[in-house]
Amino acid sequence: MSTAKKTAVLAIFTGLSLIMFIIESLFPPMIIPGAKPGLANIFSFAALIMYSPLEAFAVVAVRTLLGSFYAGNVSMLLYSFTGGIVSMAVSSVLMYVAYPRISVMAVSITAAVAHNITQNIVFVFLSGSVLMFGYMPYLVLLGILSGAAVGGVTMLLFRGVPQNVFEKMIKEKNKSKKSL
Repeated sequence: MSTAKKTAVLAIFTGLSLIMFIIESLFPPMIIPGAKPGLANIFSFAALIMYSPLEAFAVVAVRTLLGSFYAGNVSMLLYSFTGGIVSMAVSSVLMYVAYPRISVMAVSITAAVAHNITQNIVFVFLSGSVLMFGYMPYLVLLGILSGAAVGGVTMLLFRGVPQNVFEKMIKEKNKSKKSL
């Protein structure tokens, strides 16, 4: 895939991710203050599957930066960015080390749980309120639910894309690895 095509796809993923983030910000939090389904992560996860961790990290970074500025809450950047980077790191390791022995759904759930735990740790660190660790079981449960939703939607997304598109991308990805 040409650099221009890849850049265009990543820009679309980032834009869709930001739109999803904005839509989610309009709804009240789930059970715990600040908790959201995390559907914006569908597009960074798709970037990881289609390209590489570097491109997926770029989608996460741009989305969290723009989302924080859009929401007018720059402190949110600290939580979203750290949670997003840790969850993408977990996803990257699992996709490149354990996949296909574990499913896309398992990767998504594990990453969502890591995201929630990371955000809670950052909050505890910044606020000094260790009582927030009491939310961990709820955050793990919400991570499982939101990770299942993100993983399920991502799997449906890729089922809807014709197989020859992926075969072409894999061939081009392998070609670019050989040229390095």
